[in-house]
Amino acid sequence: MSFALIGLINTAVDYAFFLLARSLLQHAPAALGLFATFSASCRCGRPDTILLIAANMMSWIVAVSGSYVLNSSITFAAESGRKLSRRHYLTFVVSGIAGLIANTATLVFTAQVLGLSVWLAKAAAILASFVVNFSLSHFVVFRVRGADDTGEGA
Repeated sequence: MSFALIGLINTAVDYAFFLLARSLLQHAPAALGLFATFSASCRCGRPDTILLIAANMMSWIVAVSGSYVLNSSITFAAESGRKLSRRHYLTFVVSGIAGLIANTATLVFTAQVLGLSVWLAKAAAILASFVVNFSLSHFVVFRVRGADDTGEGA
């Protein structure tokens, strides 16, 4: 339950930062030029797709950091000892990359292929990443550790 409540907080942070980053990038000629150049050189997507991905990654970095702190302190306090560790943070971030990929793929697919509004597409993306992130947090990052696997010194 605490994971879900923290998820709601992080969802609001992710959503707000995504919308802010998207708005700022849409009104920044230098960013738009960079996205157009990148899109043309890699032939890997339209400039508006690159913009969505960039805004999504920016909001993810903020949200994943907050999520680690809150989940270490509350949801997985017994497993983490309520101690923040660089090693566990990096493990959390790496495990979160799968969620970021699921989130970004869902965002782009639902916004640009299915034609949903960006607001709804981002909501669908958050739901997809929630499932992936919880599974990896529970089974990989915050699993019960032995005495010799404490992450000390990190």
